[in-house]
Amino acid sequence: MKTLDDYMQISYRMEIVEDKQEGGFVVSFPELPGCITCGETIESAVANAMDAKKSWLEAALEQGIEIADDLKKYSGQFKLRIPRSLHKSLAEHSKKEGISMNQYCVYLLSRNDAMYTK
Repeated sequence: MKTLDDYMQISYRMEIVEDKQEGGFVVSFPELPGCITCGETIESAVANAMDAKKSWLEAALEQGIEIADDLKKYSGQFKLRIPRSLHKSLAEHSKKEGISMNQYCVYLLSRNDAMYTK
């Protein structure tokens, strides 16, 4: 049987959506139903998401709820060639947001992927 630490090591898909009405960002994990949180910035929303993930997993383990763990076959990495102009734009936008370009790209991919899963 897996422990909380085992499940915390799994990189569940994180969806980050800007809340245009209230401000800030809403974060959820589609593989962990009901695991949702928010933050004023992307960075704070991601930090809050890690706390929410831990709390959700603890509750699921206590209540015997089945937890998805079929993500082992995915590394979480892929190589992508992009035009230099797009690379420049992504680097500038992530710097403006005060986050790494990887975090910014994950945010953009998550936001757009969420549109296709609804």
